[in-house]
Amino acid sequence: MATNTYKREVGNVPRPKNAPRVQNEPKGRTETRAPKEPKEPKTRKPFPKPQLSFNFVKDRRLQLGVGFFFLLSALYLAIAFVSFLFTGTADQSVVESVTAAEVKEAGLESENWLGLFGAWVSDYFINRWFGVASFFFIPIIFFIGYKIVFRRTTVTFSSVVTLCLFGLLWGTVTTGYVVLVGNVVDKLSFLSGAIGFESAIWLQSLLGWGTGLLLAFLLVLFVIFFFNITTIGRSRTSATAEDETSEKKNAPFATSEAGVYASPSVGMNHLSNPSGTFEDEEEEEEENAFPAPFAVQEQEEEEEQEFASAYAEEENEPEEDLFEVNELPVTPKMTTPVSSLPLSLELEQDEDVLIQEPEAEPELDLAVQKVAEEEESDELVSENYDPTLDLPRYQYPSIDLLIDYGVGKVQVTKEELEANKDKIVETLGNYSIGIASIKATIGPTVTLYEIVPDAGVRISKIKSLEDDIALSLAALGIRIIAPIPGKGTIGIEVPNKKKEMVSIKSILSTEKFLKSEMDLPIAFGKTITNEVFIADLAKMPHLLMAGATGQGKSVGLNAILTSLLYKRHPSQLKFVLVDPKKVELSLFNKIERHFLAKLPDTDEAIITDTKKVVNTLNSLCMEMDQRYDLLKDAGCRNLKEYNLKFVERRLNPKKGHRFMPFIVLVIDELADLMMTAGKEVETPIARLAQLARAIGIHLVVATQRPSVNVITGIIKANFPARISFKVTSKIDSRTILDTGGADQLIGQGDMLFSLGSDLIRVQCAFVDTPEVDRICEFIGEQQGYSDAYLLPEFVGDEGGNDKADFDPSNKDAMFEEAARIVVTHQQGSTSLLQRRLKLGYNRAGRLIDQLEAAGVVGPFEGSKAREVLIPDEYSLEQLLNNMDS
Repeated sequence: MATNTYKREVGNVPRPKNAPRVQNEPKGRTETRAPKEPKEPKTRKPFPKPQLSFNFVKDRRLQLGVGFFFLLSALYLAIAFVSFLFTGTADQSVVESVTAAEVKEAGLESENWLGLFGAWVSDYFINRWFGVASFFFIPIIFFIGYKIVFRRTTVTFSSVVTLCLFGLLWGTVTTGYVVLVGNVVDKLSFLSGAIGFESAIWLQSLLGWGTGLLLAFLLVLFVIFFFNITTIGRSRTSATAEDETSEKKNAPFATSEAGVYASPSVGMNHLSNPSGTFEDEEEEEEENAFPAPFAVQEQEEEEEQEFASAYAEEENEPEEDLFEVNELPVTPKMTTPVSSLPLSLELEQDEDVLIQEPEAEPELDLAVQKVAEEEESDELVSENYDPTLDLPRYQYPSIDLLIDYGVGKVQVTKEELEANKDKIVETLGNYSIGIASIKATIGPTVTLYEIVPDAGVRISKIKSLEDDIALSLAALGIRIIAPIPGKGTIGIEVPNKKKEMVSIKSILSTEKFLKSEMDLPIAFGKTITNEVFIADLAKMPHLLMAGATGQGKSVGLNAILTSLLYKRHPSQLKFVLVDPKKVELSLFNKIERHFLAKLPDTDEAIITDTKKVVNTLNSLCMEMDQRYDLLKDAGCRNLKEYNLKFVERRLNPKKGHRFMPFIVLVIDELADLMMTAGKEVETPIARLAQLARAIGIHLVVATQRPSVNVITGIIKANFPARISFKVTSKIDSRTILDTGGADQLIGQGDMLFSLGSDLIRVQCAFVDTPEVDRICEFIGEQQGYSDAYLLPEFVGDEGGNDKADFDPSNKDAMFEEAARIVVTHQQGSTSLLQRRLKLGYNRAGRLIDQLEAAGVVGPFEGSKAREVLIPDEYSLEQLLNNMDS
């Protein structure tokens, strides 16, 4: 076999053309002996061609230096140009007469703020070239430096260059024409520069006064094309939704929903980017537009492979067979720098595709196939509606905005595991409970010891020894799971002495989150087996959170909001934030025009006033009813089916149909609302919890005090998904979870997640306040909608009904007398009118309603008397006289 193989390889395969001949190579003959394996054939290597390397331009330090050079150059030119407006006339003679030998003396005589060089530069730009229009050079230079240093801009380089170049040419000619027509050549000729003035003289000789018309026409033409103006004299609201979408699809410069024209750019289509990367396609195109010295590549694949191999060697070390320890190894993806993670994933996929392609495939077929795919994609884009084109240049937050606390390492030593195992076995042995086997699973904060008792041991007997085991281990928070669901073992959870911090960055950078297809994915943290735990809020469909003060409840809310901000476009998701504490959710004020929803005529989108909470909740109920009407007309059962029909253009916007985003209502402290408003808050919350899940409204309600007064039966029945951080008593644990265990948690983000019959222990991901602030600032600096998402207007009274405008013709016969009694006593109560006017409760209540509508008394405030808004009888008489007139 060896001889035949050698014959085929040597005798029948022709040597490639221009290939170096191998020494001792047989010339077309067949060998019958096998080649000698120890000696490898020596090849005559050609001299390598000299290559010019530009690797030094990839050095980030060099790039930062070049970037700051452009920024400082823009600042220098700005100061020099401004100074020229004041000192240019005095410095002109100095600049023109200077020689190499007289530089020092001329520099002392120059009056420019930046010396002789500033006078010389500004004289050339303004006096000899373009005049005051030279200021348009500064934005271009500044933009280049800003792009190199910060790598992120909200506008494109092409739009800045186009605008500045037009302003430069048009400005210098127009200034020259104004100077020429105004006969101020001697005084203000420097404003236009030599180029602008000569161009104006040339146009004046050809067109005369028509030069002004030509310049005005060029300005109007540029504005029409640059800002994509297609309609004049018609408001944007009168255009149909189909016209809007077609303009957005076909126009080179997309417009926002509020009618504010955006600068020319290629918008990001999140639906065409299913990989979930955080880099914007527009930003990649802009970076590729720069020359080679500014191209940045930040993948350190060799270091990642070395780190992964070193970690694998540690994992493969032999362990003692005392008992089995299950540890989830950290995957190389988790150790990869997150900023390059999406890019590396795409590169790996591209490499796989290239390897699978045959080498001999003709290029013509590939070109035809590519053109066909582009035509198909264009047809799909023209057919389907894309809501993300409302904000086409929106950039998703980058993982780099989060803090990297380092790769989590297991902090539990073998000595600690062995000691805990011996103490558990000894304690159970003291009560004549034998152990057949025991193994440990190490988590970030808790280690789970799974034991299999001997035959005949009652489970309830082991469960009753919870306090005894905690005493023997000298640990707080021992929790016994008897039995573990799906296993024939009993679990004993023991807190680790050294806890591992689970950062939100380590969770959001995993493939499980990046590639999740959930509607509203929430990255909670890691389970007891070190697995990333992600749940879908749209399928919960509502979440109830509880926990004592300082146990991680507010951090959990921030983790929920951060997860949703990283995965959803502003057109797909809106938040209604209720914060009675007034400080916990205040950071999200910056994203009001992107993600928040509020009532009309409301100053702040985050609701901190308890009185406005009732109106907001009732407004959400109105939004729910309106959405159900649209679903009924469309013949759909849920929001997902409805939006799919709308995207496929099977619903007519002229009939009121629209793309409906998800709405997430977040209440930070329910107990405070229940104490102040009571039934007025409970009724709309219960109604939303019962009906709102089908139309995309989901609730996240948190409270410090999970008592039956706060979490009532109606609310609790409609919140199947619940989270409990550490609580103070077993009663609170049973109230929130219907079982014990929450009182045995160890705090600092340790929580139990309950969904149906499943109870999962999770270490909540930690996100700090500066991280949330950076994310909100990054989103808030981008172009957003003209205002927050407006909910239906609602103004209610204490009965929960809409308040009607006051009609003086339908007022009660005793209205004026009742008003005088209320103003005299400065007390607006129904019982006062009953006693003074000898009326029944119903009529007195109607009088109070009319007094409120007329502005005599304030709104209902629970058990307190209404506030009287009229200070004295004189003011009341004026009000009554104006009412009669």
